[in-house]
Amino acid sequence: MPELPEVEVVRRGLERWVSGRTVDRVEVLHPRAVRRHTAGAPDFAAGLDGHPFGPARRRGKYLWLPLADTGASVLAHLGMSGQLLVQPESAPDEKHLRIRIGFADAEGTELRFVDQRTFGGLSLHPEMPGSDEGLPDVIAHIARDPLDPAFDEAAFHAALRRRRTTVKRALLDQSLISGVGNIYADEALWRARLHYERPTATLTRARSTELLAHVRDVLSAALAVGGTSFDSLYVNVNGESGYFARSLDAYGREDEPCRRCGTPMRRRPWMNRSSYYCPRCQRPFRSRSSASTTDRPRRSERPHPSSGSRS
Repeated sequence: MPELPEVEVVRRGLERWVSGRTVDRVEVLHPRAVRRHTAGAPDFAAGLDGHPFGPARRRGKYLWLPLADTGASVLAHLGMSGQLLVQPESAPDEKHLRIRIGFADAEGTELRFVDQRTFGGLSLHPEMPGSDEGLPDVIAHIARDPLDPAFDEAAFHAALRRRRTTVKRALLDQSLISGVGNIYADEALWRARLHYERPTATLTRARSTELLAHVRDVLSAALAVGGTSFDSLYVNVNGESGYFARSLDAYGREDEPCRRCGTPMRRRPWMNRSSYYCPRCQRPFRSRSSASTTDRPRRSERPHPSSGSRS
């Protein structure tokens, strides 16, 4: 699924091409695309018609377009394959076009929601009372992301120490820290030299501060090049792919040499996903009483002293 960098790239595109424009027609071409709008497709369309979009917003992996004069917002959930595309009105319909939104101006473009697998969708929700950013009420439980200036570092560190969980599970817990998914969790943990199953209670304040810095660095680096695109499903509003896949140090690099030490990277099944890590740089945490050789690199995996590495 798209993570913070990919969703932020889309948000910026919506901010440029859609915010401030007034909706004058909505066409729902597939009912599943508005299934989270429980009142149905006609109500969804009527709720947008005639209203201007305010500034595009995002929290973690979620983005929304406030309807500037209603106190409600269009929440977008991209799912596995959802795309929000700004297209000329004359452009041929995409094969998996689900929703079309036209505007009452002369720019000649429209907003299209395209979704091959129909896991995503658009829905209309009231703002959470007291929110200064128009946060839709259905995502009020989502934590701020680490690139948000209002992210509470002290609360994050305290939660890591308090929870009986492991570090990767914590990074993917959107109620604790939002925007981080499987790809960027593996990348940040590789940079921090932490095993994905490291208990959070064993992290010192300095160690968790270092981890948070790596999370921010990898998200920022991915955002700078448009996010990570492995196929045509992950694109910005102009249909362009991101290029961070070329810079991945951990994710997807099974059996390739670790860029630090040369040891072949490993992949392990994890919560219906995969975790990629270096068995030498990211050894499992072991208390002194339970130290073992489990998951240490096999002799055949250890780099020859003369082999090169990239820091």
